[in-house]
Amino acid sequence: MSQRLSPGFQHSVAEDACCEAHLEQTQLFCDTDQITLCSKCVQSQDHQHHRVCGIQEAAEHYGEEEQHFKEMIESEYNMRLRLLNEERELNLQRWHGCIADLNLREARLNQLMKLATELEEKFQEMLQRLGHVGRENMRKLKESEARVSEQICGLQTLTAELEKKCGDGALALLKNAKDSLERSNALLLENLEPAHITDLSLCHIRGLSSMFRVFQRHLTLDPETAHPCLALSEDLRTVRLRNSQQDTPGSPERLNFSAMVLGAERFTSGRHYWEVHVEKATSWQVGISYSSAYRRGSSPRASGEKVLLTGSVMAAEPTLWVFPPLKRVFLEKQLHTVGVFLDYEYGQISFYNVTESSLIYNFSHLAFQGVLRPVFSLCIPNGDTSSDSLTISPQDSPSCDATVSP
Repeated sequence: MSQRLSPGFQHSVAEDACCEAHLEQTQLFCDTDQITLCSKCVQSQDHQHHRVCGIQEAAEHYGEEEQHFKEMIESEYNMRLRLLNEERELNLQRWHGCIADLNLREARLNQLMKLATELEEKFQEMLQRLGHVGRENMRKLKESEARVSEQICGLQTLTAELEKKCGDGALALLKNAKDSLERSNALLLENLEPAHITDLSLCHIRGLSSMFRVFQRHLTLDPETAHPCLALSEDLRTVRLRNSQQDTPGSPERLNFSAMVLGAERFTSGRHYWEVHVEKATSWQVGISYSSAYRRGSSPRASGEKVLLTGSVMAAEPTLWVFPPLKRVFLEKQLHTVGVFLDYEYGQISFYNVTESSLIYNFSHLAFQGVLRPVFSLCIPNGDTSSDSLTISPQDSPSCDATVSP
C-alpha cells in the first residue's frame, strides 16, 4: 500500500521506502491524494487523472512553500514584536510623564500649602499689628478729643463770663478787664495739635513679594488695542507717548486718559499678579477691564467697565485716585512700582506699593463676568510733548494656579 506523506515532510525521503501493495520502491508522489506511489500504483484508475510528480520534485516544491510561509511568519512575528515594543515604550513614556506630572502637581500643591501656611501666619501677624495700630490710633484720638473738649469748655466759660460782664454795666466790664482780655487772647491763640494717627493702609506687609511671586504672570501689551498716539517697545512690555502733538479737544485742566492699551493676556478664572513701573510717568492709569467682548482694534468703551488706579504728579505732589467710585488716596511718597493682584472668583482687585510693601487700595466683592484684561493708560499732553512711559515688570519665577489664554 502506498505511503501518505504529511504536509510537513522533509526534503529527503528514505531510498528503501516501498509500496506495501506491490513491494516496489516508491519514486513518485500524488499531489492530489498526498501519497507516495510506485510505478504500478500510478497506472491504476485511482490516480489516472491526478497530478503526479517525482518525490524529489515534490519535496523541493513543498520545501519552498514551507520556507515562504516561514519567512511570512517571521516577518509577521517581527512586525508584531516591533509594535509591541513601540507600544511598551510609549506606555513607559506615558507612565514617566504621569509620574513627572504627579511630582509636579505634588510640588505645586506643597508650594501652595506652604504659601497658605505663610499667608495664614502673616495674616495673623498683620491682624495683631493692625490691632495694635488701631488701639494706638484710638488712644491718640481720645487724647485729642479730651484736649478739644477742655478748650471748648474753657471757651464756653470765658464766653459766659464776658456775657455776664457785658450785662452788668460799664464798671463790671472794666473790672479785671486786662486779665480777661489776656485770658481770652491766650485761649484763642492756643494751637490744637491734630492727632497723628497711622493710616492702616500704609502698614508694611512683610513678605509681600514672596507671597505674590507664585501668582505673577508674564504680561505683554496687545498692539491691536493701542491708541494711535502710543508707541510700544519691541518686547511689548513698555508703552510710551509718541513725540508728536495731538489735537485733543477739551479743557487744558482736564486729564485725558484716552491713550490706552490692553494686555495681550486674558483672564477667566484664578489668581494673578503683575507689577508696573510708573516712576517715568507723571500721569498714568493701571488696572483691569472686564468687558465681556472686544472688537479687534478697539479699546473698552465705557469707564464703568474698568477698575483703575490713577496716579498724577502736580506741583511736585503725588496724588492717587481709585475708581469706581472716584476716591482720593493719600500717599506721602512718590510711587515707583505698582503691584496689581486679581482674584477672579472672589471678585477682588488690590493695588500695592511694591517699594514700600504696603497696600494702596483694595476692591472686593466685584461681579466679574467674561474676560478680564489688564489695562494701561497715559495722559495725552495738551499741546506739549511728553516722555511718559509705563513698563511691565518681567516675571521673576514660574507660577501656578493660572487660567490664562493668549
